[in-house]
Amino acid sequence: MRSARHGCVAAALLGMAGAHAAGTLTFCADSAPEGFDIAQYETVDTNDAAGLTLYDQLLQMKPGTTEVVPGLAERWQISPDGLAYTLHLRRGVKFHTTPWFKPGRDMNADDVVWSIQRINDRNHPAHAAARNGFPYWAGMSMRELVKSVEKIDSHTVRITLTRPEAPFIANLTMASIASVYSAEYGEQLRKAGTLEQINTQPVGTGPFVFKSYQKDAVIRYEANKAYWGGVPKIDQLVFAITPDPAVRVQRVKAGECLVTGELPGDNARAFDGDARINVVRGQPLTTAYLAPNSQRKFLSDKRFREALSLAIDRATYVKSVYGGNATVAGSFLPPGIWSHDGSIRRPYDPERARALVQASGYDGSELTLFATARNSDIKRGVELLQADWAKVGVKVRPQLMELGELYKRTGKGEHDIALLSWFSDNGDPDNFLTPNLSCAAVEGGGNKSRWCHKAFDELLAAARATADVKKRAGLYLKAQRLLHEETGLIPLANRQLVAAAHKRVSGYVATPFGGNDFRAARVD
Repeated sequence: MRSARHGCVAAALLGMAGAHAAGTLTFCADSAPEGFDIAQYETVDTNDAAGLTLYDQLLQMKPGTTEVVPGLAERWQISPDGLAYTLHLRRGVKFHTTPWFKPGRDMNADDVVWSIQRINDRNHPAHAAARNGFPYWAGMSMRELVKSVEKIDSHTVRITLTRPEAPFIANLTMASIASVYSAEYGEQLRKAGTLEQINTQPVGTGPFVFKSYQKDAVIRYEANKAYWGGVPKIDQLVFAITPDPAVRVQRVKAGECLVTGELPGDNARAFDGDARINVVRGQPLTTAYLAPNSQRKFLSDKRFREALSLAIDRATYVKSVYGGNATVAGSFLPPGIWSHDGSIRRPYDPERARALVQASGYDGSELTLFATARNSDIKRGVELLQADWAKVGVKVRPQLMELGELYKRTGKGEHDIALLSWFSDNGDPDNFLTPNLSCAAVEGGGNKSRWCHKAFDELLAAARATADVKKRAGLYLKAQRLLHEETGLIPLANRQLVAAAHKRVSGYVATPFGGNDFRAARVD
């Protein structure tokens, strides 16, 4: 899942200064969500605001781990040929009751079928209403994978695949793929001609019910008192959109927020000696990287892409941008994911980079570098990259923009180079490689490098087709080395995430996937 660590200037919080009401947890989020129909989006912040709050998935990850556990499906079977997945659904699961929807029944197989067909079937009545499309579904080639989804009985669903797919069970934990929507609500919207309201007036089965959204400022939720997993221990959850990390620090110190999203190292040190605050550190499965658009002039030449990579002084970059809260990345797969190849390294070699630039025929044309305008760290990183490339004769002009514009424009391939991050959603190597680097993901808009390599695609396909972990690991090692040789993208850093929480808060989990999980949180 892509990092959405950027910001817009948030309006002043209304009614949040001072003490909190009992049972209210206010989270200083560092970015606004793109929307609330999680199937349309691929960023961590949108997943925080919708995927882990409003919706449940067919399966789940045990909080804080990459272990698959039951979700809306309480058990499942896989056929001997690996093609049919039979899911047995929980009974008594309630959809949210809101001013815009009153459910007439509990969640059942019809809802699962509707949710998957909406994404997978271009002729489904609700498919075209998703203005942003379904980039994750497309990028992971799910349309080619899912042959059918059928209702066996009211609480049993069978998903049949066109080929064996080893990561499929893990994929059923992902919010952008396996969240369950109300078919009854979808039909209500279809009849009213307002299907797009799924994105603004969401209805799920999750632990919190959507109440209101003041754009770029405040999202309000209340506990789902009918939640199948047990009533949440906080009555009200509030996301206070606070892009400036220094302001997030101030709000936590003042008690306006009890938990804050990601903090740069310098800001986290502001809590040193503050006995009221716990500084939460985690090592998520994430890699910051550059996506050179291989369909653009010069960048289509792997010599030029390699030159861009060799020209980067990564040690200085990591120290300056992350303040010690990161390590230099060699492989695109981060160290915490099985099959990570720790032997892959790209040296800092400006002399060789300069020679490769000349050999590629680069004529001095100015290239664009797209990045988010989230904070001073990103701006500092962009400046360092620009300076390193200038030393080897490559001219680059940064363009800083809002998150939505960044993903829209890079999805269309308007950039020359893009500065991005990716967080794993399920701990499987395929979740890094297929959405970001497969040929199908070019068409879907997820492959920002627009690098399509047949041999690489074949390695990914072979790895997905076998359940033998040892064989899969060997194939992913080959894929990583091929990616490195071709410089399909340019890994930069594996960063540590730092956040802060008042000691009054317990049960809050910073996930291995870069998100924030409030399902078990409580305020004492």
